[in-house]
Amino acid sequence: MKHVAVLMGGWSAEREVSLNSGNACADAAEQAGYRVTRVDVTRDIARVLADLKPDVALNVLHGPPGEDGALQGLLEVMGIPYTHSGIMASAVAMQKEIAKTVLKAAGVPVPGGLVANRMDVAKAHMLPPPYVIKPLSEGSSIGVYIVRADQAHPPQELMRPDWKYGDRVMVEPFIPGKELTCAVIADKPTDVIEIIAHTAFYDYEAKYAPGGSTHILPAKVPADVYAECQRLAVLAHNALGCRGVTRADFRWDDTKGVAGISCLEVNTQPGMTGTSLVPELAAYVGMSFPELARWMIEDASLGR
Repeated sequence: MKHVAVLMGGWSAEREVSLNSGNACADAAEQAGYRVTRVDVTRDIARVLADLKPDVALNVLHGPPGEDGALQGLLEVMGIPYTHSGIMASAVAMQKEIAKTVLKAAGVPVPGGLVANRMDVAKAHMLPPPYVIKPLSEGSSIGVYIVRADQAHPPQELMRPDWKYGDRVMVEPFIPGKELTCAVIADKPTDVIEIIAHTAFYDYEAKYAPGGSTHILPAKVPADVYAECQRLAVLAHNALGCRGVTRADFRWDDTKGVAGISCLEVNTQPGMTGTSLVPELAAYVGMSFPELARWMIEDASLGR
């Protein structure tokens, strides 16, 4: 019986989500017949893993150090096979500015925009409203602001001394229309979900609170738009060099047909909670959560 260390928690802003994802994955792995140890990742993770000697690390961390390549590097050095993407893909995908450059070069449509110091962004509109402000390396919509057309000035929260999401932020035009997402499992696209947020946008609460959003699966969009989201999800996954499970998030301006699709980001450590999209997409095609956990564990390797 394989011994699986489920790595969760950590110290990023997404700690609570990671704990929820990790415990859900640990439950699924146990149901699939594995010996499971749940590990809340701290700065002494190398010592903990050296003592545990697991056969596989199921990486369910969101944000640093599990989504940015740092943990992957440690696991490579320790010789512990792990799930999801490797060092390079994780690091690149986590840095939104670099990821956009790579995706655009590969032919994946991405929003325009710019990167600037948060203090400058707070002083005056750098793009005509409406537009979006987001940290360069956070997930779960943490630190994201939508500046509406009627707002006289940018959000002043960007100037707070306790701002902890980095001094450089990304400013992108707001894309009207629908929120769509598509996962990649075993190098193949899943179906496409349309997300209707019950909050101002698909923010942290909409993602993780019960009833925070409605998921329409399969998304009720034209067949060519549906197929293009699937194609782009795989193209983005491969362009970044991802492995295992990823999820690509899109905005679709429904007044422009296929040309209205923009890829917002690729999540190399997508959520695995009870309200998360990847388990829902897997279940839609008959893959239970324990089966999904088994696939991820058996796919684990070094040199990813």
